[in-house]
Amino acid sequence: MFPLISRLSNTTRTQASFSRLRQFSSTAAAMGVTKTILKEGDGAIPKVGDKVTIEYTGFLKDTSKPDNKGAQFDSSVGRGAFVTAIGVGQVIKGWDEGVTTMKVGEKATLDITSDFAYGDRGFPGHIPARADLLFDVELQKIN
Repeated sequence: MFPLISRLSNTTRTQASFSRLRQFSSTAAAMGVTKTILKEGDGAIPKVGDKVTIEYTGFLKDTSKPDNKGAQFDSSVGRGAFVTAIGVGQVIKGWDEGVTTMKVGEKATLDITSDFAYGDRGFPGHIPARADLLFDVELQKIN
């Protein structure tokens, strides 16, 4: 259930084990990204450069909320899934790191620090500078 455990710190292992008890699993894909698995997938894991089809909803992280989800700033739900090459810089670094650890069919929340998102520049009108983000992501297929 935890394919990345061998590459994670002891702290992350403990957090992942504790999360498992709550029927979720959490693994850090890389510095700046934490993945919480909401539904296990049973398909392949994308390789760097693969085109993937993803359904997602993005939120500003707001730690005053019980689920840490603040304002929603974007979603592919209802508009059609998003197709992109993964791991090659076409999307924010947090997606490149997080999605390449997912299995087809998996649903997860990616908790992404600002340095793995839009950093100091933000995305004017939508995402403030230095904003941490949460994405609910479903990896639907590898094209």
